[in-house]
Amino acid sequence: MACTSKHDDAETGTAGEVFGAFLKLGCTSFGGPIAHLGYFRDELVARRRWLDDHAYAELVGLCQFLPGPASSQAGFALGLMRAGPLGGLAAWTAFTLPSAILMFGFALVAADLSGPLAAAAIHGLKIAAVAVVAQALVGMARTLTPDLPRLSLAAAAMVAMLIAAAPAAQIAVILVGALAGVGFGKAGKVELQAPIGWAPRRRTGFACLALFAGLLSLLPLASSWQGSFALADIFYRAGALVFGGGHVVLPLLREGLVPGWMNDGQFLAGYGAAQAVPGPLFTLSAYLGALAEPDAPVAGALTALTMIFLPGLLLTAGAMPFRAAIAQSATARAAISGVNAAVVGILAAALYDPLWTSGILSPPDAMIAIAGFGLLVRLQVPPLAVVLGSVAASIGAAVLAGP
Repeated sequence: MACTSKHDDAETGTAGEVFGAFLKLGCTSFGGPIAHLGYFRDELVARRRWLDDHAYAELVGLCQFLPGPASSQAGFALGLMRAGPLGGLAAWTAFTLPSAILMFGFALVAADLSGPLAAAAIHGLKIAAVAVVAQALVGMARTLTPDLPRLSLAAAAMVAMLIAAAPAAQIAVILVGALAGVGFGKAGKVELQAPIGWAPRRRTGFACLALFAGLLSLLPLASSWQGSFALADIFYRAGALVFGGGHVVLPLLREGLVPGWMNDGQFLAGYGAAQAVPGPLFTLSAYLGALAEPDAPVAGALTALTMIFLPGLLLTAGAMPFRAAIAQSATARAAISGVNAAVVGILAAALYDPLWTSGILSPPDAMIAIAGFGLLVRLQVPPLAVVLGSVAASIGAAVLAGP
């Protein structure tokens, strides 16, 4: 194909094969992006032998370096290498579809959930979100703020976001983090294996990067001229600026959608529900898009779903031809370490507002959240179990409280 190059010594497959493999993963991959990457390795490296551990580790490292949902980007890249552009599209579609359908269905029925027990169940989803994000924050802090300079940067970012929680402030914090990361020191080089399978050519990589930048620049202008582009702009910008894991999308999306498109309760209920489904957390966008466009929920969900994933997929396709240069650039790696530290601070601010302030309204709420956090961190209970337990506990508390 014109847009790709093929390495003759690599085994390739079909888009149908890729779709089948990733549909299985999309139906069974619970637990967040790190867990997803473990499922990918078991299925595609150990069982199917599409690539070896060295190549898989390099690919995962590249995707974690880029903004966007790392597990979805890794899946897209694996499909691309296995079966070309159609393989990449098949991998993303199959991995995303199961949870997107579930989240869209929740959006359709959420408005009909009424009564004290239904309200308690929705509130339980908000409590679960506190526990899950707290666990994500602890895990990210251990990895991304290993020394005093980066821990201090995270703390400064948290304070900045609590004082000026706005999309512009988030962008500024990320940029300052990148500059500070370069000042902290430069990371070492990485030895890379030979490319495998299909890979975009350099001109295709440049085109994907140009399209990424063009949409990021032009969508805000288009939304000011024509309101129908506003939703696309919100989700594309969120997908383009997410470093460090899917949970970081929470403050970005909330700033764009609340209160103009929905209220905090609706937003956080969807975020809690997203913890109970397999696949990527970004499929929360299907729920949010459907709620944002109540007269055309399918169109809203498709717009949100496509636009939040698109920047990460464009960056992945754009970076693959240049992966060696990116990995060998000490300055780039140092900058991203600073960005990641700043992201810890952004997520810490979001844990307090809106998660804690909206989800923890009483001492029993706090006890449920703390218990859920303990189960996640100490006993490594699956997030799905914590979500279900939080909902059950919230309903139980409502019953005991009485009318």
